[in-house]
Amino acid sequence: MYNAPTVKIGIVAVSRDCFPEELSVNRRKALVEAYKAKYDAADIYECPICIVESEIHMVQALEDVKKAGCNALCVYLGNFGPEIAETLLAKHFDGPVMFCAAAEESQNDLIGGRGDAYCGMLNASYNLKLRNVKAYIPEYPVGTAEDCADMIKEFIPIARAVDALGKLKIISFGPRPLNFLACNAPIKQLYNLGVEIEENSELDLFEAFKKHENDERIPAKVKEMEEELGSGNNKPGILPKLAQYELTLLDWVEEHKGYREYVAIAGKCWPAFQTQFGFVPCYVNSRLTGMGIPVSCEVDIYGALSEFIGYTVSEDIVTLLDINNSVPADMYKESIEGKFPYTHKDTFMGFHCGNTNSKKLSFCGMQYQMIMARNLPEEVTQGTLEGDIVPGDITFFRLQSTADAKLRAYIAHGEVLPVATKSFGAIGVFAIPEMGRFYRHVLIEGNYPHHGAVAFGHFGKALYEVFKYIGVEVDEIGYNQPKGTLYPTENPFA
Repeated sequence: MYNAPTVKIGIVAVSRDCFPEELSVNRRKALVEAYKAKYDAADIYECPICIVESEIHMVQALEDVKKAGCNALCVYLGNFGPEIAETLLAKHFDGPVMFCAAAEESQNDLIGGRGDAYCGMLNASYNLKLRNVKAYIPEYPVGTAEDCADMIKEFIPIARAVDALGKLKIISFGPRPLNFLACNAPIKQLYNLGVEIEENSELDLFEAFKKHENDERIPAKVKEMEEELGSGNNKPGILPKLAQYELTLLDWVEEHKGYREYVAIAGKCWPAFQTQFGFVPCYVNSRLTGMGIPVSCEVDIYGALSEFIGYTVSEDIVTLLDINNSVPADMYKESIEGKFPYTHKDTFMGFHCGNTNSKKLSFCGMQYQMIMARNLPEEVTQGTLEGDIVPGDITFFRLQSTADAKLRAYIAHGEVLPVATKSFGAIGVFAIPEMGRFYRHVLIEGNYPHHGAVAFGHFGKALYEVFKYIGVEVDEIGYNQPKGTLYPTENPFA
């Protein structure tokens, strides 16, 4: 299942009427040729109707890219550009927009062939701000055809995430568990982002689950699970109930997504879930996330939102983990010190009961939930998928609403180390440069909950631009500062 948009970027060139129009025409053609030479031609659409010089041209271009099925737009300054028409183009386009501009080609053509787009980008950015129009502007937005082709390619995951949020529904079941205010946050910002939220009772879900008893599709689902688990199928007796629950959620998604195109789920998993359903939902959550429907634990709505953003940016399976426990000193000494370039305080363990997809685990097996089984019969806590998380690059991040409904986010690049965890659950030994300071002065100081989304790879550059585009103030995007660069709250005498 693909639960995200396929991006098609309309490339519209603009021209100020006192500059040669052929500059923009020829530069647009060169840009399109450069993109097709390096990347998938299906990603882009060249708007041939006109070079936008006026408001009338702007309307014609909008109609053309809409007819072509474009859900993202690149406004390309082939020369200085008409600041009003080009920003109206961005304002009236229903989707994410980027601006980039053409560099001058040769010292031998700086009279009739000089376009001054370097100057035009300044006026474009000023006019965007005047009109409160959002647009993505690359780090250095002026370049050759090949440079601008690369900029457009980098815009694709940003555009995919921004476009998807306006078509997303988050389905939640139940309030946060008792004594679990950490994941409670105002939903006002969801609506500001264009996200719909459907909040349901656990009783509604339980009723739907009961209706799926003896569903004729259960045996096929059980077979899928058996094949996935292989030798890790340690609790075969629980698979029919888990299959019944998975079908319940999949049917709920189809029946309740309404007019929205994409879905994520914030699920309930304790304290009464186990005793009433007779299992824990971790493994099913991992499977849905593997299908492209991110599922957060403990009704963490902003956790589900963060996972979904990570999925749309990376186009890969994500997970949600507790920033959980420190690495024991003896484990650090034995397995990390001298082998990896990290201090002890750079390391920690990311953990959740068993919600990480099998494809992101080095090994896995079905188990019971040890923490819950301390207070409940073991047989009702079966359904976790345990194993060590695969080593490799990761991005730890989260988008969060504060108690007063202000958006805040953090991003950090790191890696999962190839170190045996010697523990339980879905768990890994993580290393993030300067994690100790980041933990104290971003995570704690920023009042973030313990859940963090994990994307498998380094996607900080795109995530940072997504957060900016959707309205997170840049001073509210935390990241791990390098050694020697103090956080605002860091004691300079410490």
